[in-house]
Amino acid sequence: MSELLLAIETSTPACSAALSIDGAVLERYALAPRQHAALMLPMIESLLLEAGITVSQLDVVAFGRGPGSFTGVRIAASVIQGIAFAADLPVVPVSTLAALALGGMQMTKGTQVMAALDARKAEVYWGCYTHAGNGAVMLHDSECVCAPADIPCPDSGDWVGVGSGWEACGETLMQKAGERIVRVVPDFEPRASDVARLGVHDYRQGLVVGPEAAVPVYLRNNVAEVKKSLRQ
Repeated sequence: MSELLLAIETSTPACSAALSIDGAVLERYALAPRQHAALMLPMIESLLLEAGITVSQLDVVAFGRGPGSFTGVRIAASVIQGIAFAADLPVVPVSTLAALALGGMQMTKGTQVMAALDARKAEVYWGCYTHAGNGAVMLHDSECVCAPADIPCPDSGDWVGVGSGWEACGETLMQKAGERIVRVVPDFEPRASDVARLGVHDYRQGLVVGPEAAVPVYLRNNVAEVKKSLRQ
């Protein structure tokens, strides 16, 4: 099955867009805090121009649905909803933590990742993933936001720690994860290219929603309370 999929990711200080063309991925990426809204549409236009296609030729769009920055996740949802409504396209919401984990696996060649993003307020967004083949990852337990000392950890195995949570709370996370951690990559950000790869897999499985259901996932119950602290 071939497909044209556009993906965006703005959940962290990094901003990126990617285009998957029958499995080959083009990407635009910038580490640009608080510039997501200004950068995203030019990134998308640049990708489409390079590929020589228009939005109307896309089969599906995907976005990093969070968890992450309140403003960043909201930007991604708004942009992708606008494109999907205008072009009548289905949407694949992709976990930012899952995309972070897949990228970490590709970079380190590891098959198990403890993905952690700095959630501020002395907390982390947390998820543990195993490579599942065919461009997919499998979540252990569930994603959560919690204090570093309260993270749920798998019982055994060799794991790589990836993401800004390891930079912000690495000492406590290491104490909790113990000898299961064999490597830590704290400065790695989720990227649209990995959102695209996971999006293609989910699209092939029929895991799509309509534009109206392309909404952020914050994990926190009261987003308004922490809006000011969740800035890129």
